[in-house]
Amino acid sequence: MNFNQIKNILRTKRVGIAGCGGLGSNCAVALVRSGVGQLVIADFDRVEESNLNRQYFFADQLGQPKTEALKHNLLRIRPETTVEAHFKKLDAIDIPYLFANCDVIVEAFDGAQAKQMIIETVAEELPGTPLVSGMGMAGWGKSESIKLQQYGNLYLCGDGETEVSEELPPIAPRVGMVANMQANTVLEILLECSC
Repeated sequence: MNFNQIKNILRTKRVGIAGCGGLGSNCAVALVRSGVGQLVIADFDRVEESNLNRQYFFADQLGQPKTEALKHNLLRIRPETTVEAHFKKLDAIDIPYLFANCDVIVEAFDGAQAKQMIIETVAEELPGTPLVSGMGMAGWGKSESIKLQQYGNLYLCGDGETEVSEELPPIAPRVGMVANMQANTVLEILLECSC
């Protein structure tokens, strides 16, 4: 399959991204650059200076809702992309409604409870929809520890171990590796379904 054939398939696809921080913003950029035609993004946070070390935002976007800033950045990359942005904190009620028509959902939350909530909600409410989650990306180095694990329609990207802490902060290279692994997994799902 050549790149034009890939883009022709991907432009018809709709991907949901829950969270627009380090994982979500970088994953969204990779998907748009690859040709995914429609994104549904959701986050309740605003861009802060501390985000700039690993998230796809810029200094002149400080204070903006992450969804608004990310939508702007994505449309600068590929103006024909449809980006549906929701500036809100997601819960178990919102997720099935906002992501109902998505071919794949990307989980890009920070906290373990939020990750568990979306995994359980998608499994129960949207059981046929693949969910690509990021778990274990804190710190630096140990590139070989980052892997993909699949459990039915749940795909886990990361090392599955390193939690963010004062001693192991999230830093751009490992966060970017996991975000791009998530995007690569989304493409694998979308293109495999289209062959």
